[in-house]
Amino acid sequence: MSRRSWRISAHPVSWMLLACTTLAILMTSIDATILASVLPFVKAHFGLDDTGAGLINSLFFVGTVAGAFFFGWLSDVVGNGYRRSWVWIIAMGLSVLGGVGTFAFASSWVAFQIMRVVMGVSRGGSEPTNVAIVGEWWQKENRGFAVGTHHIGFPLGQFVGPAIIAVFATQEDWSKAFLVIPLIGLPIMIAQAVLGTRRNQVRVNDWIVAHGMTPPLDVNDDGRMHRSAVAILRDAVKVPNIVRAVFVNFGFLWCELGLTTFLVILLTQRTDMSSAQAIVASGASGLTGWFGQMLWGTVSDHLGRKRVLLILGLGWILCVIPLLFVTTAWQTWLALLVWGLFRNAPFPVLYSVVLDSAPRQAGSAMGLIIGLTTGLGGAITSAVTGVVLQHFGWGWTFASLIAGVVMAVIAILTLEETVVRVDDAAAAA
Repeated sequence: MSRRSWRISAHPVSWMLLACTTLAILMTSIDATILASVLPFVKAHFGLDDTGAGLINSLFFVGTVAGAFFFGWLSDVVGNGYRRSWVWIIAMGLSVLGGVGTFAFASSWVAFQIMRVVMGVSRGGSEPTNVAIVGEWWQKENRGFAVGTHHIGFPLGQFVGPAIIAVFATQEDWSKAFLVIPLIGLPIMIAQAVLGTRRNQVRVNDWIVAHGMTPPLDVNDDGRMHRSAVAILRDAVKVPNIVRAVFVNFGFLWCELGLTTFLVILLTQRTDMSSAQAIVASGASGLTGWFGQMLWGTVSDHLGRKRVLLILGLGWILCVIPLLFVTTAWQTWLALLVWGLFRNAPFPVLYSVVLDSAPRQAGSAMGLIIGLTTGLGGAITSAVTGVVLQHFGWGWTFASLIAGVVMAVIAILTLEETVVRVDDAAAAA
């Protein structure tokens, strides 16, 4: 067994692909924050109440379900490693198309809804494939670091996205915000096509072996799935940690998606901030979130995924509750900055559990989790949160959101640890 070092080293191509996939997650994050940021404008434009606003976001997540299942499965059928790149590029292309289409046809209610579904399909399809790509271009010893670092695109996007949108979006021109997606997406797609080649895959694996670490892929495997499509999905579901991870992910996302969908509305109603100030403040957690993800992802490589996830679950509960009581701008910024240290960190750690547990079904397993939690769960969360908020107020809304984190913590207790620490292995021997 190789000893896990706190010093991070990797092949240059691994670093470049990590940067590329991080920017892809940044785009995904901005994509997810656009509607929440311009939701007050969309409500006014189409004459919607809170329940109707929640249903709009649900359309996005309905598309996410379909995209996650299809593209996650397809990336396994096509084959692991560099072969996933083209599946990912196709999924990302749909988001670019959706961004342009939303801007072009924003005045039409039907077209706006269709574009929400298209962008949801892209979100669902690109993220599981993206995570699988990261896991297959880095050595296993530093998988938590790699997945955690690649996921800093989420907190960065949660801050950068609203800040950019606040500049572009106004009551009259809110649809311009959706043009941010193609501006970011096209260069990333080109970079992925250049870097994700078979030649580079062999170079990375050879470097990992030469440095005494564990390659993510079998160097003698041709990378193709010599199984039926049904067998790939069946094998993914049969892994116990995959099923348990669905409940963990759903619990965290129930809280996050419900809260962030209506966060700008919360701040404009309960604080002294204007709409523009509230949009910018809503992304404050991104300023600290990037550090939290790198920190906890790296720590999970050494202390174990399960221990770190339990710490993060407790951190969520202690950080989300104060948001109910903010009344000023400085209180809002402080609460969101602290939450940022925990907000996005559970997901890359959990995704590392999935990659550790099902390396041969990485795409399908990630598609299953993201489809059922980000997609289906997000659709339900947005609609339910809108109904609870309209009929019962913010107190009961927060109580329902915190219940999701409690469920996540309970599910974490059932996970099987996938990181064997050097000290534990020595003791067992």
